[in-house]
Amino acid sequence: MTVAENNVAETLREGAVIPASSRGERFTSYDVEAFEVPGGREENWRFTPMKRLRGLHDGSAVGTGEIKVEADAAPEVTVETVGRDDERLGQAGVPSDRIAAQAYSSFPAATLVTVPKETKASKPTTITLTGPGEGHTAYGHVQVRAEAFAEAAIVLDHVGSGTYADNVEFVIGDGAKLTVVSVQDWADDAVHVSEQHLKLGRDATLKHIVVTLGGDLVRVSPTATFADRGGDVEMLGLYFADAGQHQENRLFVDHAVPNCTSNVMYKGALQGEDAHGVWIGDVLIRAAAEGTQTYELNRNLVLTEGARADSVPNLEIETGEIEGAGHASATGRFDDEQLFYLQSRGIPEESARRLVVRGFFHEILMKIDIPEVRERLQDAIEAELEAVGA
Repeated sequence: MTVAENNVAETLREGAVIPASSRGERFTSYDVEAFEVPGGREENWRFTPMKRLRGLHDGSAVGTGEIKVEADAAPEVTVETVGRDDERLGQAGVPSDRIAAQAYSSFPAATLVTVPKETKASKPTTITLTGPGEGHTAYGHVQVRAEAFAEAAIVLDHVGSGTYADNVEFVIGDGAKLTVVSVQDWADDAVHVSEQHLKLGRDATLKHIVVTLGGDLVRVSPTATFADRGGDVEMLGLYFADAGQHQENRLFVDHAVPNCTSNVMYKGALQGEDAHGVWIGDVLIRAAAEGTQTYELNRNLVLTEGARADSVPNLEIETGEIEGAGHASATGRFDDEQLFYLQSRGIPEESARRLVVRGFFHEILMKIDIPEVRERLQDAIEAELEAVGA
């Protein structure tokens, strides 16, 4: 265990928690009007500052702009712009809240990224999505398809200004291996609400990484499902919230078939007045999902006064015939004793604080197999620390 891991043991919670209502009963629909307008008291919205959604939740946010999509693709990977009637769209999952349904019914065209079967991409493919601009709203849709026994790395890079809601699909074919990094590096004014659908075929492997650095309000909700046995999903997240930023990650892993594996690890740092991080991790192991192996972990490091982290892990198990299941959640501040320990060995306080934060994020950064993305995130973390004088 690293110095930083010891730091965040202030509010450790471990064990199985049964939520008040089963996630297996959650409602999904493509129809916007099938969902009531949320008021903020609902479980799914209780941490979200509704007034800052700019009307995405109640239908008043009219699309006045478009998202700009640019692709730097591996030669083996195809990137298409397709219409709403493309039969491949919607295969990974159905919207589970009103904003996702609004986004699905409102996008003008979708971006479809395909890795052909039995193909290994020679380099990562980067899709850059630039916001519609300050004061404008856009809706979008992206689908990434890794066909049977394909292997690739995909980066979705979100930048720019404006208000944006979308659905993102990942369809992982039998035996395919896919790494995805979704980076939310928005300008300070941006609002982004994204529902992401992860569907794994037989013996498919997915590493899904969500990185949130910018934006006024960013809410990302990934849902992982398994179409057949042997699926393995690793869901990783890194977030760094500054003063006034709201960053929310809501995960759902639905084990409905036997012999699948999921591992979730998210880490966040928060600094500045009213910086707010929210992590909700729901794992459901249905009665048919014998042989499941799952674990989820969330750690939060609060760097200054006035910042707040909410962390809620939920584990629902309907069968005792599993390989293993558990979760842990912790939120803590810098430990004065650890800072003293480092300073007593000649390390200045500023450098000591940087070392603790670097150590805190190191485990996740090392799991990002794309060097240029990893280096970019390391530089971003350094910039965040310089901003607060750490």
